[in-house]
Amino acid sequence: METEYLANKIGDFIVYLKKEKNYSSHTLRNYQSDLEHFFEYLKEQGTQMFDKNSVSQYISFLMKYGLDARSAARKLSALKTFFKILKRLGLIDKNPIIGIRTPKQKKHLPGFLSYEQIRQAFDIANVRDRAIMELLYSCGLRASELVGLNLEDIDFNREEVRVRGKGRKERIVPLGRLARQAIIKYLTERSQQIKSSNPPALFLNYRGGRLTTRSLQRIVHKYLIRLASASGTNPHVLRHTFATHLLENGADLRAVQELLGHASLSTVQIYTHLTVKRLKDIYKRTHPRAE
Repeated sequence: METEYLANKIGDFIVYLKKEKNYSSHTLRNYQSDLEHFFEYLKEQGTQMFDKNSVSQYISFLMKYGLDARSAARKLSALKTFFKILKRLGLIDKNPIIGIRTPKQKKHLPGFLSYEQIRQAFDIANVRDRAIMELLYSCGLRASELVGLNLEDIDFNREEVRVRGKGRKERIVPLGRLARQAIIKYLTERSQQIKSSNPPALFLNYRGGRLTTRSLQRIVHKYLIRLASASGTNPHVLRHTFATHLLENGADLRAVQELLGHASLSTVQIYTHLTVKRLKDIYKRTHPRAE
């Protein structure tokens, strides 16, 4: 299989992910960057014909020169998805990299915030930004899910939010009271911001366009960096906090899975490790015979 032919199919792959999978522009850029880096490596190596060994050597090269296992696994995942889609589209006869193992990664627990940190961050935010963070925390949304919300996705009467997740899968998430109040307050400000047409996006930037994931990251970072740099300052930490607080207060693991929009229960089980660890810490600090 010629490497030049494969490299020229990156565009078809990106178009497919955009149209059929509804991936965010940020995710699409990451896929494109990872694939272009791989084929640039093959070009520098003088590799004209592609085979499974090409990928194995590439991953070994990355890790030899300092890339951690997590990042290498992401690049390998991009390649696996690339060849899987090319085969599905009929652009190649067979997937040439089936069977390549993902580099072993160290398990890490996601960072999360205390409720007091959440309260402090929300109290110092302006009207729009507070509504954004209240919704991230209240509903456990991904960054791409939040920026993709339209006005029609918020049902104040039923206190629900319609969310479009990965692969355009829709789910309905309950809307908490404080998030509901914050959004209503923001909508009053939003109506004063727009001049003529009413854009469909729920959250707008200061030019009246839909908020981007990059802008969302900057917004959340601005408030959380003062309080929680060790736990993380990106929008995803609010999603982790949502799941952690639910489980710590007795929520069922499968219910949290549904709320997060995860297809597999195993993806959510990392949170049980987190809550068990915290319970052990509390036990050791408070039980008179723990030590």
